Amino acid sequence: MGKTKMRYFEQEDILYLAISDDPENGSIELSPNITAEYNDKGELIGIEILNASDFIRDAIAESVPEKGLPN
Repeated sequence: MGKTKMRYFEQEDILYLAISDDPENGSIELSPNITAEYNDKGELIGIEILNASDFIRDAIAESVPEKGLPN
């Protein structure tokens, strides 16, 4: 397995993380807009995130504690 590669397709707003250069044999939807792709051995080869800019924004917002407004 080589280095993980990341590609962003701006027009489609898709982020693709390639874990391997193996050809895709199938995929499984992990949640809406997130798909895991696997090779013929059933090994994970990539993850596709649709609406990536929203996903990243929401993930960051969830990880940063909310600050209360000053009185």
